[in-house]
Amino acid sequence: MGKTAYNEADYYHAVLWMQQSLKQLDAGEEAVVSKAEILDYLSYSVYQMGDLPRAIELTRRLVAIDSSHQRAGGNLRYFERLLFKQRNEMNKDYEAASEEPIQLGTYSRPKDHLPEREAYEALCRGEGLQMNDARRSRLFCRYHNGNKNPLLLLKPMKEEDEWDSPHIVRYLEMLSHEEIEKIKELAKPRLARATVRDPKTGVLTTANYRVSKSAWLEEEDDPVIERVNQRIEAITGLTVDTAELLQVANYGVGGQYEPHYDFSRRPFDSNLRVDGNRLATFLNYKDEPDAFKRLGTGNRVATFLNYMSDVEAGGATVFPDFGAAIRPRKGTAVFWYNLFKSGEGDYRTRHAACPVLVGSKWVSNKWIHERGQEFRRPCGLTEVD
Repeated sequence: MGKTAYNEADYYHAVLWMQQSLKQLDAGEEAVVSKAEILDYLSYSVYQMGDLPRAIELTRRLVAIDSSHQRAGGNLRYFERLLFKQRNEMNKDYEAASEEPIQLGTYSRPKDHLPEREAYEALCRGEGLQMNDARRSRLFCRYHNGNKNPLLLLKPMKEEDEWDSPHIVRYLEMLSHEEIEKIKELAKPRLARATVRDPKTGVLTTANYRVSKSAWLEEEDDPVIERVNQRIEAITGLTVDTAELLQVANYGVGGQYEPHYDFSRRPFDSNLRVDGNRLATFLNYKDEPDAFKRLGTGNRVATFLNYMSDVEAGGATVFPDFGAAIRPRKGTAVFWYNLFKSGEGDYRTRHAACPVLVGSKWVSNKWIHERGQEFRRPCGLTEVD
């Protein structure tokens, strides 16, 4: 992971991964890589992050381990010349700086990182979770028959609350093992690099912040797709006639999807009630009123996400705005509304797929659109209904 980040010039994450590797080697763990190799990548990444004293200290440690290293000697002389020049220009004490102990986790991010990146990564590590006893007491589990939908009368869905506001629910036993295997079988030959919709043109394109493979399945592909679509309609009470095709996604090790909205943002309404922090975050992202114009079905009113595998480590779905983390559980599904009943976007639903650390993550999702829901989910009387 550290080498991949290094090769992508993502030195911030290269430092984090290489630091962790070095700590584990220093603790005596066995590994197929050497300390010299890790120090080589780490010292140069630290230099790229602008921390010359620590780059020098790490490079000296590399030279002590392998005095014949191809780059270490040249890098060390170069780093020392740069620091000497800085000392003369800024009148800093080089000796005091270079004798500081190596401190881990002190490197700052590039200036263009997303505002909630720290919260997103903390949630992925299992930190900063806002699920407390008071909130947990408001969560319940129940049987759900879709308002007596014929498909669910004899076998209602087991529904669990994952979060109270915005309301996020999980459905147990949404997909059987056989259905999951069939969906994966259909999707595998079609898997290609996942895309996102360009906010200006509405055209699908690849992006560095989404690392996965995906495929789209139609009801004509196999009866199992039709059954899944019918089940989603029965559970949600929303028509899927105007929904997008079933999207299947596979995240390998390192696969992730950084914080994003599922719905299309619209021009800012000065009357929209948003607190100061949310307004600041809101203004950091471009409006994309025409993202789904070509579809002619309105905005994405809701998201139905099926988990088709367990994940040994990583892969959670996190919501940085309110501190929720939903772990993948094979065969279950989670559901939430992206829009208020007024049609305004619920900006609290910005979410992310955490990097997969061990294993492989399979999901499928149905993005349900506004058109056709007029009598199934009537408009509310206020902006936030």
